[in-house]
Amino acid sequence: MKQVDFMSHELNVPELTLRGILLGMIITVIFTASNVYLGLKVGLTFSSSIPAAVISMAILKMFKDSNVLENNMVQTQASAAGTLSAVIFIIPGLLMLGYWQGFAFWQTLMICACGGGLGVLFTIPLRRAMIVNSDLPYPEGLAAAEILKVGSGNAAGSKDNGIKDIMFGGIFSAIVSLCAEGFHAISSGVHYWFSFGKVTSQLPLGFSSALLGAGYLIGIASGMAMLAGTILSWGVFVPYLTSVMSPAAGQSASAFASAIWAQKVRLIGAGTIGIAAIWTLITLIKPIIDGMRISIQAMSRSETGKSLHRMDTDLSPKTTAMVLSIIVIGLLGTFYSFIADANLSAGTTGIFVVTGVAISICMGFFVAAACGYMAGLIGTSASPISGIGILGIIVSSLVVLGIGTAVNLFDTEIGSKFAIALAIFMTSVIVSIAAISNDNLQDLKTGYLVGATPWKQQVALLVGCVVGAFAIAPVLNLLYEAYGFVGAMPRTGMDESQVLSAPQATLMTTIAQGIFSHNLDWNYILFGVGVGISIIIVDVLLKKNSAKYCLPPLAVGMGIYLPPTLEVPLIIGAVMGYFVNRYLRNRAIERSPKNIEEDVEKCNRHGVLFASGLIVGESIMGVIIAIIIVLSVTGGGSDSPLAIVGKDFGPTADWLGLLVFIAMIAIFIYRIVSVKFKTN
Repeated sequence: MKQVDFMSHELNVPELTLRGILLGMIITVIFTASNVYLGLKVGLTFSSSIPAAVISMAILKMFKDSNVLENNMVQTQASAAGTLSAVIFIIPGLLMLGYWQGFAFWQTLMICACGGGLGVLFTIPLRRAMIVNSDLPYPEGLAAAEILKVGSGNAAGSKDNGIKDIMFGGIFSAIVSLCAEGFHAISSGVHYWFSFGKVTSQLPLGFSSALLGAGYLIGIASGMAMLAGTILSWGVFVPYLTSVMSPAAGQSASAFASAIWAQKVRLIGAGTIGIAAIWTLITLIKPIIDGMRISIQAMSRSETGKSLHRMDTDLSPKTTAMVLSIIVIGLLGTFYSFIADANLSAGTTGIFVVTGVAISICMGFFVAAACGYMAGLIGTSASPISGIGILGIIVSSLVVLGIGTAVNLFDTEIGSKFAIALAIFMTSVIVSIAAISNDNLQDLKTGYLVGATPWKQQVALLVGCVVGAFAIAPVLNLLYEAYGFVGAMPRTGMDESQVLSAPQATLMTTIAQGIFSHNLDWNYILFGVGVGISIIIVDVLLKKNSAKYCLPPLAVGMGIYLPPTLEVPLIIGAVMGYFVNRYLRNRAIERSPKNIEEDVEKCNRHGVLFASGLIVGESIMGVIIAIIIVLSVTGGGSDSPLAIVGKDFGPTADWLGLLVFIAMIAIFIYRIVSVKFKTN
């Protein structure tokens, strides 16, 4: 069979097809729901590019004329929607604030669709500079391209496209999650509390399969940085503060330490994350400006050119301007709808509408460039979406505070609550833009490597944003009704052990409330800024003196901020991945010195796909359990309809959870190292 040259200008194969768009829509809904659940539970989302590509290849192989470019379009569409779910890092704050009693469908949809669309448009002028004319690695983009090539038979290597790894990991993870979160037969984590005098702390361990897989994907540097943050949080800050402060009457030592962490230490983490994000953006200013200048010049030249290569054609300036106009009109209508509910004067309403849209677009354009560059440098997973959100809520809050003071908005309690809600609403658009731009350039890099047509990818990205936007609001409402959020419970008497922490939304709401009420404990935030500066200095020195070592400041900040039972499996996954990869490399050197990189990459690919399966399985099972809970509660039943041993796990369930977690690690490792190497 003749080999097709997918890099050819005259290529004529199906690429952006109706069947591909429909398949992409289905995968979009699945991965959007999964990411919303995982993000609300632990504050992390997963990249859906690789699992979407694998599923697409498995299904489209049933059609004789399917090809790598059509598969690429499916994963492009699905990954855009999966990434758009990062809006949950901020928008649940409207419920925590008490401003919304549920997620307003059309307003939530428009925030996501318009913000995501702007994220796509803002990265168009960056494509040439950051992909074509740059040596930025784009790790997830490279990995997705390799899997697409191998799975479509366009690269040398195994014919195994990895669907077995995804399915096995997903089924195993879903069963474990069902036993823990549904049946309550095994625990999802344990805490060992200890005290020395007034000093109290804990040794935690979480058993989440999704987080184990996520830890494998984030790598050893981020894992060690999160470990450093966890040690600072529970080995330094909590012990010190419990030793110098006194608990409330009748408060247990563990409850006191937990309150200290939630009310004080988390603010330290917020300060660390904030300064780390600012530092990241400062380091990117020059390359962003240079890249945009080169890209705009290239777009100007292309307008007069008649023979641009198929792989160098973006959406035309006319089409881009038309889509941008539609999005701006949509944003103006959405902001008016939101602000009109506050019953302000016509002039004040108009000022807030124009200001809200202007701040969202202007700051969104800057963060699009920042996140796109960072995604190319260190990958989508490590890009500072949370830090961008913190900067967004601070800027939005200060702008609204200034305008609100000028128009006497804060004379009433209702006005004060509206001001905080508006700042959160504005930041939701900024986060949507940041999330999509973070993912968009990874997808365009994948397309560049497999021979895709950029403008068709950009259309697929826009479709993915719209489809994902339709899915996000219903899933958010479903999970809210089933589990509730920290500080926002839809019903009294709900199981607080199952509540979704929504950590970023909690943090950003706290910051906004503190800015408007002027009672935010800035001392802890400023101390966190000092901690962040120290970590930045250490990171700079490590990078200066070694090409191998670094200490990502944002990851340290998240280590301070996130609940420890969520961090430990992440750290274990990262450490496991590091030592497994070292073992694979040593074994490859011994058995097949001529094929070291190829064989190690083959094993790593199996690990990536199995880890993705673990994440998807637990996340989807969480959504399924949520549906069952909602149906039970609305029918007058229990909010734990699947429980077979009650909500008190007990020591037996703790030990069972630990044994299952150990077995999960063993299976994970075996799945990777059992891959056969070539022999010379």
